[in-house]
Amino acid sequence: MKTVLKWLGGYFRHIDWILMLICLCISAFDIYVMMALNQIGYIKQDYIDTQLVACGIGVGAALIIGMIDYKKLAKCWFVYAPVAVILQLLLFTSLGITRAGDLAWLNLGFTTIQPSEILKLAFILSLAWHIAKLGDKMNTLPHFLLLCAHFMVPFGIIMVQGDAGSALVFLFIFICMMFAGGMSWKYIIAGLMAVPAVGYVAWNFVMEDHHRRRFELIWDTELQEAERLGSYLQQYNAKIAMGSGQLTGLGTHSDAFYTYVPEGYNDFIFAYIGMVFGFIGCMAVVIALAVMCLKILSDASLAIDPLGKLICVGVFAMFLFHCIINIAMVLSVGPVVGIPLPFVSAGGTSLVMCYASLGPVLSVVSHREKKKHMFYQEKE
Repeated sequence: MKTVLKWLGGYFRHIDWILMLICLCISAFDIYVMMALNQIGYIKQDYIDTQLVACGIGVGAALIIGMIDYKKLAKCWFVYAPVAVILQLLLFTSLGITRAGDLAWLNLGFTTIQPSEILKLAFILSLAWHIAKLGDKMNTLPHFLLLCAHFMVPFGIIMVQGDAGSALVFLFIFICMMFAGGMSWKYIIAGLMAVPAVGYVAWNFVMEDHHRRRFELIWDTELQEAERLGSYLQQYNAKIAMGSGQLTGLGTHSDAFYTYVPEGYNDFIFAYIGMVFGFIGCMAVVIALAVMCLKILSDASLAIDPLGKLICVGVFAMFLFHCIINIAMVLSVGPVVGIPLPFVSAGGTSLVMCYASLGPVLSVVSHREKKKHMFYQEKE
């Protein structure tokens, strides 16, 4: 018993509490925002309860995963990666639920989940192991093509299911991790040269009409006006909501006029933050998310081996892309792609997996600190 307590004491002493505190503060603000939305009659108490339960489960998952050696965690990719892929493939069955043209939700009877959120973490860990194991060999053509195939499995499945937003997250994670792993400039240049051709094929032969319309709404003002009560309704109302908040927001006074934003508690919660808490509230969220991302990137730079670095870079890339695309979507400078704002948007699967994704990062940091502690003990 004493050995277990000593081990737990060492783990909690070396954990990255700064990162956990930042994320907990963001979650606390999220709960406060949802309570404000409940007070003005925009959401039911059930959403708040779900978020609280998901936060508790997520924090527990982060701490438990953080206890596992990230080397062993990544090495066991063959256990969890196939499970994540199978869950994603189950969307093709009668259990799959389509919303707004995206086949992205799985009905488990008692609840619904987004398998792509689980697959993201499995992809980061398995790709990190793959790249770290190859080392300098990753730039030989056969191994580079194998890495591309590793990426194309989840990317292809999700694209076929119509969830272009999640597919783009996988693409950004893959690019960032390949950069961090030391991808050769010849592949980078070749990739940049292929962008126009790939973009043309994707636009004309891969993307559905509703996906193209989402992009056209960014720059076509006439289409925006025509679709103000249709496909542009969310972004149009989001702009009005954020504009009404001005500097300090409308607050939660019962006599204030609040603009209704579809999915305002979920993917468009940033619009409600702007309306209720104003520009100051929005900037507070942006700064907190930026600090979180920079902290994970800092952990990557201080990792003791390439595997730890790659895991942190993958988690950083996932959170960064989510933040940029979600806020761009709300501000009408990006398409509506259904990507949640990390630790802020309502959604049990998203919040649990956000915290679970911190687990491997916590493991990387705790093992680094333990090694540093042992080094100083030996010097003494």
